[in-house]
Amino acid sequence: MTSSIIRMSKGPILENRIVIDDIVAGYGPVQVLRGVSVHVEPGETVVLLGSNGNGKSTLINAIMGIVRPTAGSIILERDGQRIDLIGKAPEEIVGLGIAMVPEGRRLFPALTVEENLMLGAYRKDARAKITENLEFCLEAFPALRERYKQIAGNMSGGEQQMIAFARALMSAPSILLIDEPSVGLAPILVNRMIAKIAELKTHRNLTILMAEQNFNQAIKIADRGYIIVHGEIAFEGRNTEELKNNELIKQYYLGV
Repeated sequence: MTSSIIRMSKGPILENRIVIDDIVAGYGPVQVLRGVSVHVEPGETVVLLGSNGNGKSTLINAIMGIVRPTAGSIILERDGQRIDLIGKAPEEIVGLGIAMVPEGRRLFPALTVEENLMLGAYRKDARAKITENLEFCLEAFPALRERYKQIAGNMSGGEQQMIAFARALMSAPSILLIDEPSVGLAPILVNRMIAKIAELKTHRNLTILMAEQNFNQAIKIADRGYIIVHGEIAFEGRNTEELKNNELIKQYYLGV
């Protein structure tokens, strides 16, 4: 996954901030999130740590409009504007410059790499820059250029993860939500993917919220983070050192 990413003309940089306050959400009668409050500042990489079933994916899905909260607020602060995301459809949220790399990739396996990437470019702001964004993605992930006409479902897990990232980048987002990027990948590929996320953030001026249970990998690129346990924020680390020294991290991730 190593490459020398080409630099692109980025235009004006929007100051995007997400503020999540006291969110309650779930699936039918099952309440998963119980008063979760999180904020992501412009240009940050914030990691949401927790084992499976504690609400990481539900929070990501709530931001994207896939799960509708029953209480609380999710606000996008964008260059002085406050935009309430609750009640907006996922395509409206993508239109505001927020993209998601979902857990498990969720590609269209019968379509080619090219077709999967083009589906990521339907946002109005992205359609005007398809050629530029595509070249950026193929430079970032050279294996996709080599397999551009290949059926996505026939590719390896690591290659499919590249497609999922590239598809999100094709929408020209300013905020990227990443749900469990290490799932299903060999350790060496996880290491490369985490490094690639850091590289992409720098070159695209991204603000990132990443849900991940692999603490040792996530901490390499995080500015700070949260630990979520049973649908509640159990700890907020203002920096990586606070996360490393937290008792929950020592118990569940570091084996102390």
